[in-house]
Amino acid sequence: MEFSWFTVVVSLSLCFLFKSLLNLFSSSTKSTKPKLPPGPPNIPILTAFHWVRKSFADIEPFLRKLRNQYGPIITLQIGHRKSIFITSHDLAHKALITHGSTFADRPPAPAASRILSANGHNINTAPYGPLWRLLRRNLTSEILHPSRVRSYGHARKWVLDILLNKLKEDAIDSGKPVCVMEHFQYAMFCLLVLMCFGDKLDDKKIREIEFVQRDLLLNVSKFNVLNFFPRFGKILFRKRWNLLYKVRENQEKVLLPLIYARKEKMEKGNNKDHANEEEVTAYADTLLNLNVPEEGGRKLKDQEMVSLCSEFLNAGTDTTSTALQWIIANIVKHQDIQARLFEEIKGVVSLESGDEIKEEDLHKMPYLKAVVLEGLRRHPPGHFVLPHAVTEDIRLDEYVVPKGASVNFMVAELGWDPKVWKDPMEFKPERFCGEEVFDINGSREIKMMPFGAGRRICPGLGLALLHLEYFVANLVKEFEWTAETGDEVDLSEKQEFTTVMKNPLRARISSRQG
Repeated sequence: MEFSWFTVVVSLSLCFLFKSLLNLFSSSTKSTKPKLPPGPPNIPILTAFHWVRKSFADIEPFLRKLRNQYGPIITLQIGHRKSIFITSHDLAHKALITHGSTFADRPPAPAASRILSANGHNINTAPYGPLWRLLRRNLTSEILHPSRVRSYGHARKWVLDILLNKLKEDAIDSGKPVCVMEHFQYAMFCLLVLMCFGDKLDDKKIREIEFVQRDLLLNVSKFNVLNFFPRFGKILFRKRWNLLYKVRENQEKVLLPLIYARKEKMEKGNNKDHANEEEVTAYADTLLNLNVPEEGGRKLKDQEMVSLCSEFLNAGTDTTSTALQWIIANIVKHQDIQARLFEEIKGVVSLESGDEIKEEDLHKMPYLKAVVLEGLRRHPPGHFVLPHAVTEDIRLDEYVVPKGASVNFMVAELGWDPKVWKDPMEFKPERFCGEEVFDINGSREIKMMPFGAGRRICPGLGLALLHLEYFVANLVKEFEWTAETGDEVDLSEKQEFTTVMKNPLRARISSRQG
């Protein structure tokens, strides 16, 4: 019943068709003004409705074909907004670095997103301005500062032990290859929950948090259509709106008590009176302490803190666990890479001690860093970064990017460009083994951008690299990873919240400690 009004949409589009053709004819007679980047013809309303129902994963193959036809910058009409896609390294650098402040905005949050983000009060969706700076600065200085990251060392060890034990149990109980992704996701989620709420919660509570977060991610694609004519959509898509409100309500029911618990603990002064080596500053603590100067110095509202905690959990869980699975899959597929990595590990730490590889050990492992970077180049968890928007009309080469347009960057295509990378679809960590440190920030040049680039670059870049290096190193130290006899590792992709393995990795693991 939700699409029973589709004929109405088609009829409305026909009303604009004649006007559109006139506009096309008129624009063709105008001369040398800067023009929009090229793209396929647009039929008002119908084209917009067609694209708004698709994910970027659906659009990506189409964009590859359009790039051959129209060049490295393309315009599509998605919803009521023009969406511009940039597919080349030099244009990405010009946009995000040379004109960084102009391209640092976000498109206005659509109707469904405003519900989930407390009207844009999170780091990903907030417009470029004072609120965004406040929220991002709080995260980077209070949680992601190197000294604070070091204070979570015990948390990483706790989660590593959980992961190793679950992998061992699974391998022993089944006697078969282990499907690793579920274990990776759970481990990363445990770590982010501790960093967010400050306590080692029991399995039942962690699973409860995981359920409401996963429920949001699994349903988010269903909510895209709610952004198309939201007033009519309240009637047309009533069931989906009700689902959206229910997902959000469940999220608040689970996360708010955890935030309140931190507030109560802070008010009692327990952090100071009963400090110990495992006591940490949680992300929720920093949100409770935060004031918004531009709004009279008010504290954050409950819904805003829920959105920020949800963003923190999602941003650090699926992306990291996805990247970890891709990297382990490639060292299973390429045993020579695993062997070289293990030799490097043996040269840095004692295998007999039984201790984990610590953060300070990772700095002595250049090949490990190369393996992680190659994993991010070849298999970026997101094939697009979140859309940017420009704060004013700006010329990019011979085209104009209009104020308010959604600007998107094809991350995977940049990392697979044969003009920049030799044999780009091959997994070769040696690419990153030169004397020069690779510029992952893209400030000098953009060769790949798995974390974005410029002012909106992912603030968790350093933490993500640390987690990937830490867990890859310790997993290779503890286990030998091999494929089932006769079973080829399949690197085919599919789109979920991130771009994951179509056929999740199943690997045989055997302890290196005899």
